[in-house]
Amino acid sequence: MKYISTRDAQARPVGFTDILLGGLAPDGGLYLPQEYPQIDAATLEAWRTVLAEEGYAALAARVIGLFIDDIPQADLAAMTARAYSTPKFATEAIVPVTDLEDGIKLAHLSDGPTAAFKDMAMQLLGELFEYVLAHRGESINILGATSGDTGSSAEYAMRGRDGIRVFMLTPAGRMSPFQQAQMFGLDDPNIFNIALDGVFDDCQDVVKAVSGDADFKAEYRIGAVNSINWARLMAQIVYYVSSWLRAAEPAAASAADQAQSAGAEAPAGQPQRVSFCVPTGNFGDVCAGHIARQMGLPIDRLIVATNENDVLDEFFRTGAYRVRGAAETQATSSPSMDISKASNFERFVFDLLGRDAARCADLFGAHVPAGGFDLADDPAFAQVGTDYGFASGASTHADRLATIKSCWFSAGVLIDPHTADGVKVARDFRAQHPDAAPIVCLETALPVKFADTIREAIGTQPPADTVPERFRDVLNAPRHVTDLPDDVDTVKNFIRQAID
Repeated sequence: MKYISTRDAQARPVGFTDILLGGLAPDGGLYLPQEYPQIDAATLEAWRTVLAEEGYAALAARVIGLFIDDIPQADLAAMTARAYSTPKFATEAIVPVTDLEDGIKLAHLSDGPTAAFKDMAMQLLGELFEYVLAHRGESINILGATSGDTGSSAEYAMRGRDGIRVFMLTPAGRMSPFQQAQMFGLDDPNIFNIALDGVFDDCQDVVKAVSGDADFKAEYRIGAVNSINWARLMAQIVYYVSSWLRAAEPAAASAADQAQSAGAEAPAGQPQRVSFCVPTGNFGDVCAGHIARQMGLPIDRLIVATNENDVLDEFFRTGAYRVRGAAETQATSSPSMDISKASNFERFVFDLLGRDAARCADLFGAHVPAGGFDLADDPAFAQVGTDYGFASGASTHADRLATIKSCWFSAGVLIDPHTADGVKVARDFRAQHPDAAPIVCLETALPVKFADTIREAIGTQPPADTVPERFRDVLNAPRHVTDLPDDVDTVKNFIRQAID
């Protein structure tokens, strides 16, 4: 298995351990497999047995083993066993799937150490980083940006690990009090929190600028844990597979059962198709679903759910990818999605355009910095819904409140604002397509992280039985954070001083 850049497909393909620590490719592109491994119905049924009898960690070892051929399979299995274990995760299932209402299920991705779906990738990433660094006798300084949950997930996965420092940029004042407390409460000597004077996109731009300085990156051994890092998407593919296995009927189900549960789009005798609705701002979570679908996982639709910062919904409706600056990026009650420049979108467009690296480099290297691009008249855009299965929708603050309230009082299920964006868009899709395949909504975080919005929606704070014990006193912890201006050189100097 070799990897190529979205901006230079003709460059020498490289192995997994060669791209793990670096994040961006040297040309500024993002890494993807040279070819996606393929899975068939027999493999899926074998994996169904693995999930049932050996658990999520064993399934993860098999899935990521398709993408890694330069780490022994036994070592991968040991790493996934450590990453996906209890009590690190609250349930033995790791990612349970439950019914919410007719035709809509929830995949619970927030049972990890920081109560966010980012733990699903970060816990494995910590294992992979430590393993590769130890074998190479090297160290790394991770530079990341977070709009809410990536930062705490990365820090909790990397804290105390040998040879690793974490420098995490956050948009000052733009995260929930819980999210800030969870990150800034850490006092580990290898963790550095930086509150940048800007929005998430500014933080992300600084990370890219620092990573794009080849000399600085090499001298200070800069690595990445944001979703620009391929290993994160690879880890996220696993929960699409596990959620499909838990939501879909076994292949041996009768044709009548399949027709009843999957609609007319699932031919008799074929694996049942399932759709996924994914709240997303940076396109990382749903990009993993895109790759899973390209591998052959029987996904019907990938439904992108955005909040008021609807740059992705606008593209999937119109073909126009119009990035916005800080002044146009709204601060919303689903703050982790307050993003108007989706880094991982480049990976999908690379596939959409037939892996034309030169064109991809032009679109994302020249047009995006100038404001965006429009593919409405490109023949490839017609494939977005047909060949790639994408649909989209957007949600507002009022929608979030109404969705949280209805889920709580009708189903007894309390969801966070980002998950509410997903449920709202999934409901809209089902209303328009009543015979469509079942939809699995991907949960993003536990509601305790957004107590103010929950109180506004249901009239009270999140009930005590919905708040894990380990989070009861998180808001009372001392804060450890440095305020910096939105300036690349200032961030570089901070890193130099912390390391030297």
